[in-house]
Amino acid sequence: MAYKVALRKIEHVTHNVLHLVTDKPKDYSFTPGQATELSIDKDGWADKKRPFTFTSLPDNGELEFTIKVYPSHDGVTEQLEKLKVGDHLLISDAWGAIAYKGTGSFIAGGAGVTPFIAILKDLKQKGELQGNQLFYSNHEEKDIIYKNNLQTWLGDDLHLTLSEEKHDDFAHGRIDKDYLKKHNLEPTKPVYLCGPPAMMEALESDLYELGVPKSQLVTEDA
Repeated sequence: MAYKVALRKIEHVTHNVLHLVTDKPKDYSFTPGQATELSIDKDGWADKKRPFTFTSLPDNGELEFTIKVYPSHDGVTEQLEKLKVGDHLLISDAWGAIAYKGTGSFIAGGAGVTPFIAILKDLKQKGELQGNQLFYSNHEEKDIIYKNNLQTWLGDDLHLTLSEEKHDDFAHGRIDKDYLKKHNLEPTKPVYLCGPPAMMEALESDLYELGVPKSQLVTEDA
């Protein structure tokens, strides 16, 4: 089913990431971690649907999205950056396999953190965040989405790495088996993984080598 929603707010949260707030259709429901197919209600764009994750909570009165923009692609995200309050978007029913299965480790690369934002927000609101940790890799510090929120929520359970910038406050390099082992990833607990395909493929191998059973790995393709 398609729903038409009005844009209430649009702002940048990093140099290339947008935060959008829209109306919420009556009786619309989703679980933290789920996404929708979204398109722009304008000529030539209504049928160009892209999947984006909700970063609001199900009981919020509005819907929120946190979306990385790719201007060079000349596509939907570039058009989103041109929208104004009052413009309309089209969304579908919620879908997605990423959902909270219990205390464990979240691993994300770049915009892959967005399914985890609502899950972590939900746990924070319920007072159940303790014991979870987030491993989050970006190219540079400026790319880290909601860095201050994540640091406030997770404290020492947040592990940030930068692959292209050397910085005194962050580990340098990619998240790999050695890094996860060093920070005590618990292989018997759920591991939530979302990021670019190459990162996902490499980390799935690393996680299996660390003893994480496939049944404990939560991904969008699960």
